Amino acid sequence: MAALANLAAVVVALAVLAIMARRGNARFREYTRLPMQWGFRGQVNWTAPRAVALSFIPVLAGAVLTSAFVGSLTFAPRKGQEDAVLPAFLILGGMFVGIFALHLRLIAWSLRRNGP
Repeated sequence: MAALANLAAVVVALAVLAIMARRGNARFREYTRLPMQWGFRGQVNWTAPRAVALSFIPVLAGAVLTSAFVGSLTFAPRKGQEDAVLPAFLILGGMFVGIFALHLRLIAWSLRRNGP
């Protein structure tokens, strides 16, 4: 039953990231390249094609969360840490959603500030 809850946390996080990516794609559809990295003064250091920029974090999250889920099925947690697996998945998923939200906000800020 715990594995099902862990899987649900992974699926929900990936679904939220997919929705965010689709909304970002619609929002930035007029741009072919989007910023991926910024310097300390806010200048764009490099850009990527829109599809790569909007799928990088969701794909990375999928790899990390899937690996963690397989690890949770393969390895038993240490004694006394059995109840910490689901919160770990929730924290990981939440971190990826937060990072992606920040990335989308920085893209919008940069495009509004610097133009296309």
